[in-house]
Amino acid sequence: MSQDLLHISDLKVHFPVRGGILSRTRGSVKAVDGVSLQIKEGETLGLVGESGCGKSTLGKAILRLVDPTSGVIQYAGRNITQLKPRQMLPIRERVQMVFQDPSESLDPRMSVGELLMEPLVIYGKGNAVERKQWVAALLDRVGLPAKSIDKFPHEFSGGQRQRVGIARALALNPKLIVLDEPVSALDVSVQSQVLNLLRELQVELGLSYLFIAHDLAVVKHLSDRVAVMYLGKIVETAHAQDLYKDPRHAYTKALIDSIPVPDPTQKRESVIVPGEVPSPLNPPAGSAFGHRMNHPKYEETIGMEMMMGEIAPDHFVVADPCCVSEEDYKAIVF
Repeated sequence: MSQDLLHISDLKVHFPVRGGILSRTRGSVKAVDGVSLQIKEGETLGLVGESGCGKSTLGKAILRLVDPTSGVIQYAGRNITQLKPRQMLPIRERVQMVFQDPSESLDPRMSVGELLMEPLVIYGKGNAVERKQWVAALLDRVGLPAKSIDKFPHEFSGGQRQRVGIARALALNPKLIVLDEPVSALDVSVQSQVLNLLRELQVELGLSYLFIAHDLAVVKHLSDRVAVMYLGKIVETAHAQDLYKDPRHAYTKALIDSIPVPDPTQKRESVIVPGEVPSPLNPPAGSAFGHRMNHPKYEETIGMEMMMGEIAPDHFVVADPCCVSEEDYKAIVF
């Protein structure tokens, strides 16, 4: 059995909101609100949810690009939650990130060679000749020609720029890569190429991925397990095939129902999700999705502590009477 490479317990990331002449704190945006997750060695965990549910903030918190408000982040058994920037250096060598938009994450003033050599220089890896050889090997590994080393990001297509971003994430031989919507800005034909590259690299290098996306069809292609996030909280986790075959939470069902069907002759009933995602600045006092659906049981969930429970092997769902069947709710609570 693989060990947990990343273990997150009750993680919260709240951003204070200030106003008035004295800039007093008037509230907080609860971007991540009590998330617990695990990623094993060599595993891909897909993290899905609508825009604004806190997925990207969670990814950045793992790398300590934003500071957690509370909770615990453990990498390879080490608590990294309160480490100072200098103490995080050896962790960042092992945990890297691929951002959503490569045109914004790659410095336009630097050539590809300079971009890929920068982390090698910072961490004192090899001499100038060895670094250039390593950069050439990285370009080859992600399917870019050797002449790319002297080009600048604006000279590449979107898919090629994302390959540069992946190469930069690989430069220090990481064990875990956080992929923040890595293909959402790419054409569909290019998406499959990048996804296949990520899969090949994972097998070749033994990488673990946190794959963040809002497109469940893309997540299904790459993930071993999937976690569904809504308004800063995880509402369901399961093995990818189990989640798509038998979703238990109402929000998960709605997301899966929104996946386009490639066969125009195939008919199915659509689940229409009313309203919009509530504001994380002022979330509902009870079931967040129940509030959005105006569910008749919402009032009884106000102030209720809704725990995650296992309703099938390795299939966990939150005990929310508005969003799960009565049978599942009783199985978790009783």
